[in-house]
Amino acid sequence: MDLLNELARTNIDPALLAQVQTLFAQQQAKLAEKDFKITALTHELAYYRRVRFGKASEALVGEQRLLFEETVDTDLAAIEEELESQAPAKRQLRRAGRQPLPPQLPRIDHRHEPESCQCGHCGADLVKIGEDVSEQLDVEPARFRFFVHRHIRPQYACRPCETVTAAPIPPAVIDGGMAAVGLLAWVAASKYLDHLPLFRIEQIAARQGVPLARSTLAEWIGRIGVALQPLADRLAELLRQHDCLHADETPVRQLDPGSGKTRHAYLWAYRSGVHDDGPPIVVFDYQTSRAGAHARAFLHGWRGHLMVDDYAGYKALFADGPTELACLAHIRRKFFDVHAASGSPVAEEALRRIAALYAIEQQGAGLDPPQRLALRQRQAMPALAELRAWLLTTQRAVAAGSGTAKAVDHALKRWPALERYAGSGTLPIDNNPIENAIRPIAIGKKNWLFTGSERAGRRAAAIQSLFATAKLNGLDPARWLADVMERLPTCPNSQIDSLLPFPDFIQT
Repeated sequence: MDLLNELARTNIDPALLAQVQTLFAQQQAKLAEKDFKITALTHELAYYRRVRFGKASEALVGEQRLLFEETVDTDLAAIEEELESQAPAKRQLRRAGRQPLPPQLPRIDHRHEPESCQCGHCGADLVKIGEDVSEQLDVEPARFRFFVHRHIRPQYACRPCETVTAAPIPPAVIDGGMAAVGLLAWVAASKYLDHLPLFRIEQIAARQGVPLARSTLAEWIGRIGVALQPLADRLAELLRQHDCLHADETPVRQLDPGSGKTRHAYLWAYRSGVHDDGPPIVVFDYQTSRAGAHARAFLHGWRGHLMVDDYAGYKALFADGPTELACLAHIRRKFFDVHAASGSPVAEEALRRIAALYAIEQQGAGLDPPQRLALRQRQAMPALAELRAWLLTTQRAVAAGSGTAKAVDHALKRWPALERYAGSGTLPIDNNPIENAIRPIAIGKKNWLFTGSERAGRRAAAIQSLFATAKLNGLDPARWLADVMERLPTCPNSQIDSLLPFPDFIQT
C-alpha cells in the first residue's frame, strides 16, 4: 500500500501533507544512500578477501608479505566496522572463541554493581545468583608492564518477577574486545609514532609472555581507524577556517599486490599558520598522485594565504582564490647549496642578507600581530628592498646558466609572493613549520617501507593528523588517545570538539 497516495486521498491539510512528503523523500534518500554505501563496502570487502587469500598474495615474499598481510587484515577489519555502523542491529560482540589471557599477569578487579538492589518491576530485594567475569588486557607504557582488568558484574535475581539484573556493559570502541584502551593506544602509537610494523609489535608482546596475534592487532588498528575518522574530518574542517595555511607533500610507496611491486603515492600535508590564533593544527591527506587537483579538492572553496614551495601543482589554486606566499627558506637553500659546492662570495652575501631578515623575525617572535607588523615595516621592508635591488644587479653580473644565476633567477621569480609576508603581522616567512611536521613521517618510511593499500594510507593519514596535532599542542599522543577512546563511544556529535587534541583537552 502506498501511504503517500492514501494520505493524499484523505482530508489532511495540504501544508501538513507537503511536510510529510518532504520528510518521506528525505528518509528515502537517506536509505538509498545507506544502501549504496553498504553495497560499495560489501564489494570492497569481497575484493580484499580475494586479495588476502588469493594467488596475488603469493607474489610477495619475506617481510614484504608480512607487511602486506597485516595491511589487508587491518583493511578487512575497518570495512567490517563500517558495515556494522551502517547496520547496527547486526553488530555482534567479539568475545567468543578468543584465547584466555596469560594467568601469570597481574589482575586488577573492577566490580560493577547494579544501580539498585531492588527489582525495578516489583520492588522486591534482588538475590545474587552468579557473576559474569570478563577480562581486558592492558599495558603500562612507562614501566612496560602488561596487566589484566577483571570486570566482575554480579548477577542478581528477583524471585517474584523471575528476572535477572546486572550492571550494563558500557559501550566501547571495540565492543566486547579483550583490549583495554591503554593497550589499544600503545599499539596505535607503536605503529604510527614509532613506525613499527605489527609483526614487530607481536614480537615485543611475545617477549613479555603475552601472545598477541598479528591478525588481532590488525583488527584493532582497522577499528581504531574507523572510530577516529570523524575526529580527523573535524580537524580538517577547523583547519580550513584559518586564514593562512602551510602546505607541502612527500612521496610514499604504495604496494600493488597484483604485481608484487610498489607504485608512487603522496602524503599531502597542511598546517595552520604559525602566527595564527588558536591551537595549531596539522592535517595529512593521502592521495595516489602528486596532481594539483588533490590540493584543489582538499581546499575547495577556501580563501586565504597559502605558503608553498614552487611546485607547479599549486599554481592553478592561485588563479581562483588563495593568495600565494613563497618560502624564504627554499630560496636560502639554493644559495646555500651553491656556497657549499663552490664557496661563491655572491652566495655568501645572499646568505648574509637573508640571515638579517631572519634576525628581524626572531625579534618579533614574542610580539602580537600589530607590533610584529610595525617591526616588519620598520626593518624587514627596507631590507627586502635592498635584497631585491642587489639581486637585480647581481643577475646582470653572473654567468647565465650557472648555479648562482639559477638561485638569483629563482628568488626574483618568486619575489611578489616572497615579500608579501612583510605587509602583515600574521603571515609566516617560510614553510619550515610544515616541513617539521612531515619530517617524522619521512624518517618512519625507512621502517614501514610502503603502505599496503590506498585505504591503509588514508587511515594512516587520519591517525597521523591527530597524533601530529597532539604533539604540536604539548599533549602526549598515546595518553590523549587512551583518554579519547574511553570517552568516544558515549560522546555526542555535538561535543566532538571536546575530544580533539587541543591544549584545553583534559587528560584523566
